[in-house]
Amino acid sequence: MALAAKRVLLLSRYDRKGASSRLRFLDLLPDLERHGVRVTASPFFDDAYLERLYAGEKAGLGALARFYLRRARVLLGARRFDAVWLEKEAFPWLPAWIERLFLRGCPYVVDFDDAWHLRYGRHRLAPVRALLERKLERVVAGAAATVVGNDFLAEWARAAGAGRVVRIPTTLDPGRYHPAARPPAATAPLVVGWVGSPSSMEHLRTIAPVLGEMAAAGEIALTVVGAVAERLQDCPATYLDWTEAGEADTIAGFDVGIMPLTDSLWSRGKCAYKLLQYMAAGLPVVASPVGMNCEVVVDGETGFLPSDAEGWRQALRRLRADPALRAAMGRKNRARVEERYSRQAVAPRLAECFRAVCGG
Repeated sequence: MALAAKRVLLLSRYDRKGASSRLRFLDLLPDLERHGVRVTASPFFDDAYLERLYAGEKAGLGALARFYLRRARVLLGARRFDAVWLEKEAFPWLPAWIERLFLRGCPYVVDFDDAWHLRYGRHRLAPVRALLERKLERVVAGAAATVVGNDFLAEWARAAGAGRVVRIPTTLDPGRYHPAARPPAATAPLVVGWVGSPSSMEHLRTIAPVLGEMAAAGEIALTVVGAVAERLQDCPATYLDWTEAGEADTIAGFDVGIMPLTDSLWSRGKCAYKLLQYMAAGLPVVASPVGMNCEVVVDGETGFLPSDAEGWRQALRRLRADPALRAAMGRKNRARVEERYSRQAVAPRLAECFRAVCGG
């Protein structure tokens, strides 16, 4: 006899326009359903809030109050579910005791794909640090399980007192991505692509001088996706809006995907999703040797991990000069994503975590 599905209440931070919410939660729901975990999603912020945020606008107090009241109402009905699934926290910017009050009697699983604790612990305002510095550590200590995207976050969670830590990388559906149809060439400019949000443009700026120099010389053609309002100075580029529907086709037009990162605690908490997208599309990659990038990329085999400007220049020039190398790296990357980072490969492990938490 088939076991009854476990019922889980998902308290995500955003709806589908929020990358972390979409990738680590919402995209996985059909796969979890097939493994006996039925999830009801309730985002904290709506898509309109995120659109205003990316446009540099602030939400009014009335809108913020509605978000908090909606979350409180949802949590009052949380005991109808077998478990609660939190994206980082239940109430942003409120202390941990409020979360414990609403979650009393509800086993919960909390998920981190970034070093979110640094936002509170290293906040520029002393009152925020005094009130919230250890908030997420307390949330983790009270969780039935803590799901993390990489080893850096796993170490933090264990140090915070997490009882059960489950490492689940950020995943994607390789079937959405397809290799470029055009044959690679060694003489045309190398199409170098970057996908990200306005907030992550700071990382792209670290290698902008190299990219600008190579673009001016006709060696590369840079495409920037998702940060149209944040232009690079002295670096010719094509800027494209990001859309969920058109993302895969846009990436298919790249010759190589890049992910520069500054080396910081925040960067070490990242889960290398950009790289996985490029790899799923059968592209070679060039990335900074920071955090999970070093796990995802096999240096010299599936891409390159340059540590300075000259390294970036040499890596891009080598890929431009050798179409066969680009193709070979791309094939290896596609296979690597299918084996290790696909939703189909990861969903059973996450479902097993929920069954353990829910007592089944």
